[in-house]
Amino acid sequence: MADVRILAIESSCDETAAAVVENGRKVLSNIISSQIDIHTLYGGVVPEIASRKHTERINFVVREALDTAGLSIQDVDAVAVTYGPGLVGALLVGVSFAKGLAFASGKPLIGVHHIEGHICANFLDHPELEPPFPCLVVSGGHTNLVRVKDYGVIEVLGQTKDDAAGEAFDKVARAIGLGYPGGPKIDKISDEGDPLAIEFPKGKVRDSVYDFSFSGLKSAVLNYLNSCEMAGKEINRADVAASFQRSVVEVLTEHAFEALEESGDKVFALAGGVASNRHLREAFEKGCKDRGISFYRPEPVYCTDNAAMIGAAAYYQYLKGERSPMSLNAVPGLAFGNNK
Repeated sequence: MADVRILAIESSCDETAAAVVENGRKVLSNIISSQIDIHTLYGGVVPEIASRKHTERINFVVREALDTAGLSIQDVDAVAVTYGPGLVGALLVGVSFAKGLAFASGKPLIGVHHIEGHICANFLDHPELEPPFPCLVVSGGHTNLVRVKDYGVIEVLGQTKDDAAGEAFDKVARAIGLGYPGGPKIDKISDEGDPLAIEFPKGKVRDSVYDFSFSGLKSAVLNYLNSCEMAGKEINRADVAASFQRSVVEVLTEHAFEALEESGDKVFALAGGVASNRHLREAFEKGCKDRGISFYRPEPVYCTDNAAMIGAAAYYQYLKGERSPMSLNAVPGLAFGNNK
């Protein structure tokens, strides 16, 4: 079979990204234009600014992805793009550009689910990984515990009922004065704190084994900070960060290992932006080793939003003959999972 090369575009939030991926596993180029410096000024992502920056950068990013791969648009077999979930304005920039490029070049268009892209990021670093396997996707906008039954066939075991884990990291970081983005800052300062200093609640959901809820945990941290301020008590930011992080890591790992015990799977994968968190990775590495489970996670560059993961997911859709019409639109609240 001839090699399949896919040009992929990702613009669901604040990274303008394009990549060329060969056969779903080999990255020929992976270009990411980040907006973090801009949004840091506002303490978080401003959707209108994100959309405008995508518009300014997307043509250059796509061109660089093709040039780095040493290819022209005629050398690729399909154009893939994230069409949801995400910020509607940001998604529209990528979808519109991909549709125009596919139409002008006569290449097929493939719309990709953002969360499925995160899962497929593991294939880029681990060519030997094959379904079935359970996977935990943890990012700024998503927290999903799933079982990948086959390529494109995903059963959702549990998910957050309110805030995503990454969103909680950002809000807590802002509350203790660390700024944006919160995840890396909390991960770093936690090394200086005592994770047992403060007992925060875990993000569990009553009568729901695998679901998560981080809104209550976030509120507990805010209440603790307010009570300290009212009592004139000095706040140890490192202790707050470490204790909060411990609560998040514990509920994520507990649910994942409960799912592994029930399924009997001997392989587990981690994905999403929060998968870069060192404490979370170490907890899974140790827990999986103790249980004789093979643990997979992407390198940090493939954890945060990128287009290579979209190209990986699109490859398996391409093989199944899945194509998107030119009427493809951005779907900010795109549902996930099929439970087939």
